[in-house]
Amino acid sequence: MNRRQFLIQSSLFSTSSLVSIGTYGWAARSLAASNPHPQRLIVVFLRGAIDGLSVVVPYQEPTYYTDRPTIAIPRPGQPNGAVDLDGQFGLHPALATLLPLWQQKSLAFVHASGSNDDTRSHFDAQDYLESGTPGIKTTRDGWLNRLLGVMSDKNPIQAVSVGAIAPRILLGKRAVANLASGRSAGNRMQIDRPQIATAFDRLYGSNDALRRAYREGRAARTELLKDLAAETKMANNGATLPNGFPGDAQRLARLMARDPRIQVSFLAVGGWDTHINQGGSQGQLARNLEQLGKGLIALQTGLGSAYQNTTVVVMSEFGRTVKENGNGGTDHGHGNVMWLLGGGIRGGKVYGKWAGLEPAQRYQGRDLAVTTDFRDVLATVLTRQLAVDKTQLQQVFPTYASQILDLTT
Repeated sequence: MNRRQFLIQSSLFSTSSLVSIGTYGWAARSLAASNPHPQRLIVVFLRGAIDGLSVVVPYQEPTYYTDRPTIAIPRPGQPNGAVDLDGQFGLHPALATLLPLWQQKSLAFVHASGSNDDTRSHFDAQDYLESGTPGIKTTRDGWLNRLLGVMSDKNPIQAVSVGAIAPRILLGKRAVANLASGRSAGNRMQIDRPQIATAFDRLYGSNDALRRAYREGRAARTELLKDLAAETKMANNGATLPNGFPGDAQRLARLMARDPRIQVSFLAVGGWDTHINQGGSQGQLARNLEQLGKGLIALQTGLGSAYQNTTVVVMSEFGRTVKENGNGGTDHGHGNVMWLLGGGIRGGKVYGKWAGLEPAQRYQGRDLAVTTDFRDVLATVLTRQLAVDKTQLQQVFPTYASQILDLTT
């Protein structure tokens, strides 16, 4: 096994950290936190294309019910009905745990949002949302990594990705720390054994770019393991952490609450490709939404007071068809709904221009039309919450002139 492959498999660096070695180096970075209360951003990516019409239900649209005879969410006030939000839209009942955030105005939705590219390929659509350049397949880095490039307070664990490998959204020049998913997150690896660590420290003891990158990754992993050990001792209290997304969300939130150096985080949640037996108020989608809601509440409670300085963005590659298919599910669509949570969100509102669900109002006659580009939502968060200026915004989304929306306080 060559040195590069060993470093990747040991999770000292994400793949993104190694892309630029030989061309770009990293200077030694201070581990001291310059700001004890930084603004934070957490991106939750729902892989598989969630059905936004079941998440935020347009219950005033008659077509919604005629085109979804078995999977539509009943109107508010009916058995297993949607939770009314504003007289036009309702929340899926499996997400009722989020209602207090809506009432506290720290939860908002942007309906009919998405990409201007019309692909219905999961691979391409996810790639475009993560690169931030829809329709352009040659973009090598992700928009979250480019964001790190314009943020001033650089440190080895400024960005944390939860999962086995670095996601597309964080590929690029900037180093990213990876935290394994599930209860094995704190398990020691071969590189953590003192004999192997000492040998690698000697091997990478000089000052060229590769060796500086090694030391930076080593510092990032050491810091994450310290934080995780402290969090586990505090959180377990004799019990195991829950499985899946709620457990990962709780673990990440408490790490961020303890360590202000972590400013950007990413989690991905799969299981949203509901072609068959999607269900309505109950069933496959409802079960997944219940776990997603628990995870988002775990983020909020785990962050504690840091939640006031944090914005959580929940997004998916595209929505699903208005009409249910013959298998009790929905197929790949276009427009969807983005979720925004956090202390700086002007919540308690469903944003976006609603085009309607009548066949003539749909995209290509079958899907919810996109009326708000996803980059406008992200640009608003970056500008208002992370103080990214216009010039920096062009570096994050280089092919798009973003519009700033009235979403934040």
